[in-house]
Amino acid sequence: METKSYDFIILGAGSAGCVLANRLSSNSNFRVCLIEAGSKDSDVRLKVPLGFAFLGGNSSYSWNYNTVPQKEFEQVSITEPASSIVDSAGGVHEVESEIMEHRRGFQPRGKTLGGSSSINAMLYVRGHQWDYDHWAELGNEGWSFERVLPYFKKCENNEIFDNDFHGQGGPLNVDKIRHKNKIVDDFVKTGSSIFGHNEDFNGESQEGIGYYQTTQKNGKRCSTAKAYLVPALERDNLTVLTDTNVNKINIVDGKATGVLCINAEGNEFIIEASKEVLLSSGAFGSPQILLRSGIGPADEILKHGIEHKLELPGVGKNLQDHIDYVTVHKYKSIKLFGFSIGTLFFKYPYELFKYILTKTGMFTSTVAEAGGFIRSRNDIEIPDTQLHFSPGMIVDHGREHIWGTGISCHTCLLRPKSRGEVTLNSADPLDNPKIDPKFLSHPDDVKDMIAGYKKMMKIMNKEPVSKYTSKHVLRPIDLDDDEDIEKAIRETADTVYHPVGTCKMGNDEMAVVDSRLKVHNLKGLRVVDASIMPTLIGGNTNAPTIMIGEKASDMIIQDWL
Repeated sequence: METKSYDFIILGAGSAGCVLANRLSSNSNFRVCLIEAGSKDSDVRLKVPLGFAFLGGNSSYSWNYNTVPQKEFEQVSITEPASSIVDSAGGVHEVESEIMEHRRGFQPRGKTLGGSSSINAMLYVRGHQWDYDHWAELGNEGWSFERVLPYFKKCENNEIFDNDFHGQGGPLNVDKIRHKNKIVDDFVKTGSSIFGHNEDFNGESQEGIGYYQTTQKNGKRCSTAKAYLVPALERDNLTVLTDTNVNKINIVDGKATGVLCINAEGNEFIIEASKEVLLSSGAFGSPQILLRSGIGPADEILKHGIEHKLELPGVGKNLQDHIDYVTVHKYKSIKLFGFSIGTLFFKYPYELFKYILTKTGMFTSTVAEAGGFIRSRNDIEIPDTQLHFSPGMIVDHGREHIWGTGISCHTCLLRPKSRGEVTLNSADPLDNPKIDPKFLSHPDDVKDMIAGYKKMMKIMNKEPVSKYTSKHVLRPIDLDDDEDIEKAIRETADTVYHPVGTCKMGNDEMAVVDSRLKVHNLKGLRVVDASIMPTLIGGNTNAPTIMIGEKASDMIIQDWL
């Protein structure tokens, strides 16, 4: 079996992995290998900002995971695969059957260079300062807001703000959306009149309604592949392998020595690491690789016939994700996204031509263009609800297409108390992980979602926004009936794509890594991605994951210089 050796092996070319590849390979003495299961990010839909909306539910650039049935979701009718039955005359018939099952959640995750930063909505949101101070209070030294802010600034080239909270000259370009939409403006105007206006959700205060900043440059997506990896590709000391799956991390005498990989043809090969293996495969992929490597709770590993190497009961536990409910309203306007004669034959061709010439307009949209952070109750100190407003009808993650145009608004619970887990379906390295977020399993989450929804509808039912919402809502809800609101949430609420926490940082018995992101009781292995977050931050998770990559890069370089 062919074996190659590097100083550092990075498993996953996502939001953190691309940062590591750039920063570590900037030292010519380090030989770095970056491994990505997906293919190259060459598809034009990964470059044009609005392109992600056209990837569909079965894109090769996403893992397209489904959760196990969520017990707190409504039951739905599922068609079972056809089975053969024989009638009394000996005839064979194919028969489908219907069963009732609790609804499963959808979990798209990036499977290409740049990871989820190549398929996400490009919103640049850091979370609340409290979140990082809370990490530090949990015993994670060096992770307070004051200590992580320099890394947020280091990564950033902000074209909108230049102050103590923002950086200039970093690889990641942050800009405003180059698309003006009166209906989005009306949402911001109405929401600001109720909850206050906020020019910068990443500034001194998070609370209020406003427009989102976006990871774009000159009207194009600025993924971590574009920002960090492309500038490093010409370095002789950086090797990038795509279409390469990781079976397991090899452990010898309590040290990670390398990885067993599988190429596109299905052949196995080994890559050795003389310094460290850096696991950056995300909140689902990282615990999955650890478990296949024999690292984690013994009962979970041994039942799949895998040799148990290290007892770490927290691997795959502590899964946290933002649960989100979307209110959807039809409204006829050529200014909105959707499928109509006007948009298909007039608006979209015009906007495409406009984008090609000027890199402005509808094709630069993030879909979730505006929103904000509000408190569902007045007796809490920081926002617990996030809003995303879209000038289009978003149904079932955009997988269900409805004729016509309209608007949507998400209400997202920022710090849910429910905790789930990621485990193995089998020892097969090409098998999907078993994902169980246990959404709404904590009763407070339902209560807080209901309160947040009511606050959101204060905006949707007030002029001028109400003229877009009052005539047709896809799922009418009685605002005075909490049971009806709860039923609607259980019918359609799902992730807003922010899973974290499955290899959490800390010092307790369920922690997987320490404050320098080293795996406990094992040499030569760190985890560097959103899975290390001990608690879910109050906002989108892409910018924090990039920050984690920046901070980890500094710690790794410090340890090896």
